[in-house]
Amino acid sequence: MATKKNKAAKKSVSKKKVSVRQSKVSNPEREQIEIAYIGGGSRGWARMLYRDLALCPTIEGRIRLYDIDHAAAKRNVKLAAEVFDHPDAVTRFSVSAMSDPVKALDGADFVIMSIEPGPIELFANDLDVPLRHGILQTVGDTTGPGGISRALRAIPVYLDYARLIMEHAPDAWVINYTNPMTLCTAALYEGFPDIKAIGCCHEVFGTQAMLARLVAKVYGLKEPPPRDEIRVNVSGVNHFTFAAGAYWRGVDLLDLLAKEIETDPDMFADQTEHALEQKRNEKWFSSKGLVARDFMRNFDALGAAGDRHLVEFVPWYLADESTLHRWGVIATPSSYRLKRARQRDESARRSSKQARAQGQREPLKGSGEEGTRIIQALLGQKPLLTNLNLPNTGQIADLPTGHIVETNALIEENRITPMIAGELQPSLQSHIRRVVENQKLLLDAAINADMDQVFEAVLSDPLVRISTDRALDMFMELMETNSPILKAYQEQVGWTGGH
Repeated sequence: MATKKNKAAKKSVSKKKVSVRQSKVSNPEREQIEIAYIGGGSRGWARMLYRDLALCPTIEGRIRLYDIDHAAAKRNVKLAAEVFDHPDAVTRFSVSAMSDPVKALDGADFVIMSIEPGPIELFANDLDVPLRHGILQTVGDTTGPGGISRALRAIPVYLDYARLIMEHAPDAWVINYTNPMTLCTAALYEGFPDIKAIGCCHEVFGTQAMLARLVAKVYGLKEPPPRDEIRVNVSGVNHFTFAAGAYWRGVDLLDLLAKEIETDPDMFADQTEHALEQKRNEKWFSSKGLVARDFMRNFDALGAAGDRHLVEFVPWYLADESTLHRWGVIATPSSYRLKRARQRDESARRSSKQARAQGQREPLKGSGEEGTRIIQALLGQKPLLTNLNLPNTGQIADLPTGHIVETNALIEENRITPMIAGELQPSLQSHIRRVVENQKLLLDAAINADMDQVFEAVLSDPLVRISTDRALDMFMELMETNSPILKAYQEQVGWTGGH
């Protein structure tokens, strides 16, 4: 993005007003808000948002769901009724499903975005096609050939939504949860620098929890302190994020961690046996955090995302499955992704039906996500310091202005102020800059539908360590699997390039 756009983006983040209207059916002590939920048929994120809002005593209002799967959005309307009627709920929102995104967006104060860019079968292809060509991915939704493929499906959608948001809800704050986080959020700003968009990711929360457990161990506490008490100085891009510093009540936690690494001779022992056990038990998302600590050991900065994400940005851990297992990490197979997607709705319906039949309900618990707290902070109810994905306006001096970076930011009434990130070693910064340059290359290629440039981004990815001929075969196969969903975009802008 051009510097001129970045200045405008910075201005929009700090000075625009949120439009909040009063509702006739309301508690005068609660602020009334309108939320548009794009991807409102979501199997997971919508449920978490409902629970968090239901437990928030200071806001109420309306949620308008839009999803290309209208039936899924209508199912989430029924789910909302169950959540907001729950005995533990302290507030209420009326929820409706819209068949038109404009009706969902019109006049919204907040826009939540959590979409699946294309059918879940395409996500499976993002994993399986590269694997057939010798490229292993643990997640495949942010970087690597799978992340690139997913980005090509998501970016055109986000460009369209940015236009609709600026036409029908120009004062709304946009909270994005969709991956690839960096590129989806960047697409919102592309051409619309006045949009007020942020990307939210919970990976840093896991790092805070790990450091809280370290505090409990060192100081003999019965329970780890709340993760909110762990202050982490975040720097990097989403999923390739690092803690340049971490503190608890003035204690330097990276010093504690460095001492633990130095004094534990088994810290980096081979974890193959553990990984294979986790694989047998289908515990796909577990890891011991050794990759994050390995960055600490080599670059003096703790990896602040989960190991399954960190390993995809560098060539060291994913040479093959045995190398990955050595670090206690396993790859999530496409079969699990498909199975979970197909079973989750039925499982939710079954458990809800059983609970009603028995006259019982599980206690209403918060998700641990911060979307509701972000909304409260933007309404001026309580400031919040957290990690966000925002355009770089100088918070990371060594990265390009305007690129979407992940750092801490202070959220106050109608204002988000990025915090200056701690300095990382030049050697680590060079790895982050390489990621940033490839993200810029891919964003530009996707916007212009330049297939040659997209393939350049594929070849520049560190996971692509196969011959160029084989890489081209893989790329063409991925494009073929994506062709149904990309067809409309192809016709709109026209593909260029020779591949």
